[in-house]
Amino acid sequence: MASINGKTIWVTGASSGIGKSLVLLLSQHSCNLIISSRNETELLKVRANCKDPSKVAVLPLDLANHDQMEVVCASAMDIFGEVDVLVNNAGISQRSLIMETELSVYKKLIDIDYLGTVALSKAILPYFIAQKSGHFVTVTSLMGKFGSPYRSGYCGAKHALHGFFDVLRMEHEKDGIKVTMICPGFVQTNVAKNALTGDGSPQINDDVATQNGITPELAAKKIISAIEKNKFEAYIGGKEIMGIYLKRFFPKLLHKTVLKSQVR
Repeated sequence: MASINGKTIWVTGASSGIGKSLVLLLSQHSCNLIISSRNETELLKVRANCKDPSKVAVLPLDLANHDQMEVVCASAMDIFGEVDVLVNNAGISQRSLIMETELSVYKKLIDIDYLGTVALSKAILPYFIAQKSGHFVTVTSLMGKFGSPYRSGYCGAKHALHGFFDVLRMEHEKDGIKVTMICPGFVQTNVAKNALTGDGSPQINDDVATQNGITPELAAKKIISAIEKNKFEAYIGGKEIMGIYLKRFFPKLLHKTVLKSQVR
């Protein structure tokens, strides 16, 4: 099992939720950290709460700005001289029925969750190839493996990430590059409050399933374990993880189970 100690790790979506908890836990190890999100003020607060803030660099990033990714990656590489692990954690969710969802909402989900992540990963890929090592850790969702009502656009974007990174793993294994897909279920974050509704506005309200999910601290521990074990995929959550296996072996049963759950 490879250790993360001594690695330079870049975490996106680091100002809150899973990303924030992951950064705080990583700071307990001897890692150099680069932390990114759109909210620089919150990133500075996260940095201040790390064990050794001098080993944490703040690098603002908006995944919607695809054309800026090469510049941002160049800046990231200059900070500590290299990046060993990129944790693609940033993204947004959705809570709206298909019939009530404007096309612009689907476009935003794809632009940020899928194309933004792809653009950033493509920008850093040449550096990983040159140094003959690199680890992409992409936080998707259990919704990247099976679907659920009110999340059609989110599911589509997350499914797309699995397709892209499965191929990246195949094409660049020869270059010493690794790929780990992290698939959380319900985690106690603001993901539901910030989720887009049919007209693109945030839902604002939380949902019971998210409130009853695992803590972001536990999710962070499991993510670090998956990185060190070089897992292809890691499923994180409670009983909702069973959806993975129902989808594989009993897809009609999964269909009925999800409809009965009435999860928003």
